Order: sequence, then C-alpha cells, then structure tokens
Amino acid sequence: MTDLWLISVPLDKTSLTNVEKLKRTIAKTNQASCCKFSIPDLKVGILDSLLSVSDDLSKLDTLTESVIKKTCQCMKEVMEQSNDKVLENALANGVDLLSYVTKFQWDMGKYPTALPLSSLAELINKEVSQVETELKSRSAAYNNVKSSLQNLERKHQGTLHTRSLNEIVRKEDLVVSEYLTTLLVVVNRGSYIQWERTYESLSEFVVPRSSRKLYEEKEAGVFSVTLFKRAVHQFKAKAEQSKFTVREYCFDLEEQKLQEMKQLSVHKKDQYGKFVHWLKRNFSEVFVAWIHLKALRVFVESVLRYGLPVRFQALLLQTDKKRSKKLREELASLFMHLDPSFAVSKTDMTCDIPGLSQQEYFSYISFHINTNMLEIS
Repeated sequence: MTDLWLISVPLDKTSLTNVEKLKRTIAKTNQASCCKFSIPDLKVGILDSLLSVSDDLSKLDTLTESVIKKTCQCMKEVMEQSNDKVLENALANGVDLLSYVTKFQWDMGKYPTALPLSSLAELINKEVSQVETELKSRSAAYNNVKSSLQNLERKHQGTLHTRSLNEIVRKEDLVVSEYLTTLLVVVNRGSYIQWERTYESLSEFVVPRSSRKLYEEKEAGVFSVTLFKRAVHQFKAKAEQSKFTVREYCFDLEEQKLQEMKQLSVHKKDQYGKFVHWLKRNFSEVFVAWIHLKALRVFVESVLRYGLPVRFQALLLQTDKKRSKKLREELASLFMHLDPSFAVSKTDMTCDIPGLSQQEYFSYISFHINTNMLEIS
C-alpha cells in the first residue's frame, strides 16, 4: 500500500545538505521516491492569527478526507462494481490521483494567492460542505428511485403465490360483467386432480366447466374460474380451506404497475448517468481541494515552526508500509538538528504543540496523504 508523506524543512544550509543526502539514500536503497512539492508564496498576515488558522485547517482536513471517502463509497454502491473499477473513475483533473499529487500545481484561478489564508480555508470549507450536503440529497433521491424499482421488480419474481401475474394473464382470459367475474387460483401440482373435481362445489354460484389452466411451473399452476360476484367471498374461504390460493388480480391495475415499473426503470437509468457524472466531477473537485488544503497546512506549520521570513522546502515522499519505518528513522537522523530535544528513538511520539494541533510530531513538518481511504470495504 502506497504511503504519501508531505514534508517540509527550512532552507538552512544543514537542511539543504541533508535533503541531498536523503535523495541519494533513497536512490541507493529504493526506500521511497522523492519529488519537490511546489507551494506558492501565500499571505502570512498577522502571525498570531496563524494559530487559529492552523486549528481550522486541521478540522477542515478531517472533514474533507471524510467527504472524499463518502463520495468514493457512494460511487462504488451506485456503479455496483469492484474497487479497481471504481478507482479507475476516481480521478483528479482527469488524471490518476498519484499523478495529480506528484505533479501538483497550485490553481491560482480557483484559489487566488492574494487572499488571506483564512479566506482560502473558507473557500475550501464552503466547497467541501456544499458537496457533502448535495451528496446526501442526491444519494437519497437516487436510492429512493432504486428502492421503488426493486420493490416492483420483486413483485415480478418469486413463486406464483406472490409474484405479479401480469405476464401470464391476458385480458381475454378474464370474464368481467355486471354479475360475473373471473378469479385466478394458484394450485399446487399435486392438487390438480382435487381442483378439477371440487372447484365447482366450492360455491353453488360457480359457472360449470369454467376453469382453465392458464400457466404452470415446476411447483404449481394458475387456473381461472368464473363465478357470480356475490359468491366471491364464500368461494375464497372454501378455496383457502382446500389449500388453493386465490390471487387478487385486476388487469388494468396490473398493467398500470407494469407501466410504472418501465417508467421507473427509464428514470433510474437517466438518474444513474447523471449521478455517476456528478460523483466523478465532485470527487475530483474535493480531492483537488484536499491537496490544496494539505499545501496550506504545510505553509502555515512551516511559518509557525521555522519562523519568518518564509523560507522552506516542501517534498513529497512516496513509500510503502514495509519501508516506512526505516525511512522515518532516516528522516529523524537527517533532520534531528531542527529540534535537538527530539531523539531519534522518539519518531512515533504524539505531542500537543501550539499551532500544530494533536498530531504525530517529528523534528521536521510532516503530513500524511491517506491513500488507504480509497480502499473501500
């Protein structure tokens, strides 16, 4: 599993020398790949306000990651495909996620660098929150159509005792007049002879020799029988005692249900296309916003940690779980001078440092870009 770390070190002589050592070590040991991560010059503003911005960005980071995961999960559920197929459609600005992150360029048009840091954070927050809200409503609307269609489809499946008989019965099979009506009765195969012998005696108002077998399957068949309307209640009660199932049926009503199912099917197909398009587009938008947010966090924490003037270098490291421990040890050794009190053995320490929120602390600045969240269960 790929691990992406966005790290930042100051542009002092020792750090720059050690960055070159890091690159040589990585190339030699194949622990990771490393590339520069470009972050533009942003407006620092009042230094005291950075503490508040840092806290806001941390919370927004958590929210954005959550929305990305929800969007990807929804994409899988709607597309009803495997993770790999879904991830093929989970792109950022038309390219795969790894390519977007490793070749990241700040979108000046969308996130003007002339704006204060708090305004940039608010832009991202508004965008992500809007997607989250719309995702809930669109998902509910699509699932409602899907559920309605599934309910109707279930009525056209199952046994003859429960499913729709619309595809079995023709209008000419039914006798409907002022006084007469036709009932449909499901008879188990083993009871055919009993039915033929007794159906006329289930009521004195049954039309003699009116029963016909309309359809049969492995377990049962559907028979029609014509009788006077006033005898329907009596006939049903007697039929139930003989274990014959009288099905409620109205041709026009069943035809209406069939048309409704066809319309829902067309509607679902239309909604599917629109929803999948929306999911792809907004997944991309939120992921792009998230990486800009990571860049913002690196900038803010670098100013808080390394001070003014703003002079730092951001790097993107790509490794995996097996090599991550050794890479952390290498980084700790190379950049221990940034915080002498931070021993090499404490590379997995958590600290509450003003402006850095509750997070894993290293002598250098480091943020994890979680790719595991796209591995949907």
